[in-house]
Amino acid sequence: MRAFDLFLALDRSCRTALSRQIEDQLRTAIRSKKLHPGRVLPSTRGLARDLSVSRGVVVRAYTQLAEEGYLELRRGAAPSVREPRTGSPSAAERRSNASTVRYDLRPHLPEASLFPRHAWLRSLRHAVTTAGNAELSYSDPRGLEQLRTEVSAYLGRARGIAAELDQIIITAGCTHSLNLIFRMLARKGAGRVGLENPSDVLVHTIAEGAGLTPVGVSLDRDGILVGELQAAGVPAVVVSAGHQFPTGSVLARTRQAALVRWAETAGTLIVEDEYDAALRPDWTPISARDGLTCDRVVYLGSTGKTLSPAVRLGWAVLPRALAKVFAEEVVSSVLQIPAIEQLAFADFLRRGEFDRHLRHQRTVFRQRRAAFAAAAERSLPAVRVRDAAAGLNVVIELPSVELEQAAFRQARLRGLKVETLSRHTLPGCASSPGLLIGMGGLPDGAISHVVEELARALAAVGALAAAA
Repeated sequence: MRAFDLFLALDRSCRTALSRQIEDQLRTAIRSKKLHPGRVLPSTRGLARDLSVSRGVVVRAYTQLAEEGYLELRRGAAPSVREPRTGSPSAAERRSNASTVRYDLRPHLPEASLFPRHAWLRSLRHAVTTAGNAELSYSDPRGLEQLRTEVSAYLGRARGIAAELDQIIITAGCTHSLNLIFRMLARKGAGRVGLENPSDVLVHTIAEGAGLTPVGVSLDRDGILVGELQAAGVPAVVVSAGHQFPTGSVLARTRQAALVRWAETAGTLIVEDEYDAALRPDWTPISARDGLTCDRVVYLGSTGKTLSPAVRLGWAVLPRALAKVFAEEVVSSVLQIPAIEQLAFADFLRRGEFDRHLRHQRTVFRQRRAAFAAAAERSLPAVRVRDAAAGLNVVIELPSVELEQAAFRQARLRGLKVETLSRHTLPGCASSPGLLIGMGGLPDGAISHVVEELARALAAVGALAAAA
């Protein structure tokens, strides 16, 4: 089927993002019946070429229109105008349309347009064409040996972690790994687990689902307060040493040493969740401390933030005494990791594509954070923007929880989907409230516009005046 040309006029001199201009013009054309239902549109690649913009700009515009119900996007089919829904819109639909999400700035989102499709496809083809009968049958619950070998090599060269094959278990990502660890702790009689406060609300939920009570342990700019952890009396603690979510703190070397002494003295366990720390090359994991922690640290990594959430792969490096028990938890979780994806990722690592992709991501997000910081300095001079140095998110600090909640609602009314820092707190949290802004869903060409919209949202609720 032929995709017809589109007349779209982009004004590069105005402040409106290019993807938003494409959205607005297509939306208007569909509403005015200039584009009829069923009309096939150019592919994202073709339209990007015609307009001399990046493909990601068109992808964002098409995706937004599809979410609003204007376009039909199906894998393997050309984009087309969707048939209109019959009947009058409900009150809920009218409210939804009034606060359409223009920019999804949630902090966990990676930049989907950076996914190395061609390199991954090459690895998938290699996996399918070279897989032996053994790999296509029921496999080792610890993960395929080919992938564990490549993960071991990657951790050694890129993280300084000496991990033997019998210590590595392949999982479906850090969420899966944490769920298995928490259940393993619960089976051993643990009733509580220490978590950084604040920390990812999803981790709180996983711990509670496993039968554990999350105990919040405070943070400062150097990471978790080990003295407070000692007083908590928990058998294990989860930390993100290289880039803590959501505060962005980095666990100082002296704090790492104190944490290791706590684990060795109390006979407890440190669970080190890499999160998105791979996006900062200037970081050394606790697990790389000259083998001192081999019996006390579990190290978790995954492809969720670094490659794509669509590639559900992760790895856990465990003390040998726990590796067998953890592998049994994998079997009982009834979540087996597809062998084809394991083989593909092993090839992806072997060819250096993962390292190459990480280097590219670091450059993109460094530039994006710098642009955000510069825009914030212009539009939000009185507000502290925390952690513009690494990772996928920044924090806009606010004076009170009341202003945080009001700013959150105002941002949503302006089409900005953000999260509050308070959402990720446990009782006793001493951190300042604020808004979490993700870099993954922040288009490069829209950074200034987004920051200006955030400034208007903060001004509308009096947060700018309160911060000043």
